[in-house]
Amino acid sequence: MKLLRTIVALCLLAAAGMASATNYTLWINGRTGGGAIGNYNSWNYWGLSTAQAGVNKKSVNWDGRSSVANQSALIRNALDCFCTGNNWCYIATHSAGDLILGYTLANYGGSARLRKNAVANSSGVCGNAGGSQAGWNIKWVRAAAGSGGGSELADVGAWTTSEPLVQDVKTSTARAMYDHNQTRGIWFYMYAGAAGGLGSAILPGQDDGVEAYHSAGGVSGSSGRSLCNPDDWFCNDLRLGTETNQGGSTKWAYHSVAFRDDNEAFSHFTEGNWSGIVAVVRSAMVSFAR
Repeated sequence: MKLLRTIVALCLLAAAGMASATNYTLWINGRTGGGAIGNYNSWNYWGLSTAQAGVNKKSVNWDGRSSVANQSALIRNALDCFCTGNNWCYIATHSAGDLILGYTLANYGGSARLRKNAVANSSGVCGNAGGSQAGWNIKWVRAAAGSGGGSELADVGAWTTSEPLVQDVKTSTARAMYDHNQTRGIWFYMYAGAAGGLGSAILPGQDDGVEAYHSAGGVSGSSGRSLCNPDDWFCNDLRLGTETNQGGSTKWAYHSVAFRDDNEAFSHFTEGNWSGIVAVVRSAMVSFAR
């Protein structure tokens, strides 16, 4: 009888632990920012807060102008809050959000993290839930117009050069900033837009007006290269999935092209309404982040 009571008690404890597990969907903004830092329900950067964007969605706001190293602590606060203990996260990024998340995982993804209770104060810091763990519980990442490979617009000074983030987003700097192959085994699914724009004259190959395919497609190497859609005969193809691109270039480890804008329909910009390539990622988060 005593053994039976012990087994029942253990089962109840296990059931209670399972019941407290929650999945969250984190959205990490890019350059310019706009959401209130520390407020995970501030969606100014993205669009209407009522839009569906994945289970238990949270907006991880950083200023979008300071250096990646300076702002990484804000990303770590959010990951600690919602992606530790029994809780798991799906993550969506836009533009420089890809760069700052990649930097954070490579440099801090193996560190000891205090488990948090997912209840944040006004600074975006959550209370302790007891215990610690190595890194964070992240199912996968979907990156819209990822800037892990940098942008040639930063190289030529198309944006104000006094902005620290612009220095970080230079192609050579972004690619040397951290080990892009070190994702802690977490898959980055890349979404590359090709609607172009005023910046297209500067950007190599297909682009969304800010990020060329080499960056948005998670292509490895020390510098950018010209990559295009299959219909473009004068440029090597960015290939889907983890397949080696035409011409021999490869993706970083755990990076896979989930969407290539063959119809050249999606730009870089959210326009405060979940627009551009972000619209494609939002649709994917609604479908798969559950």
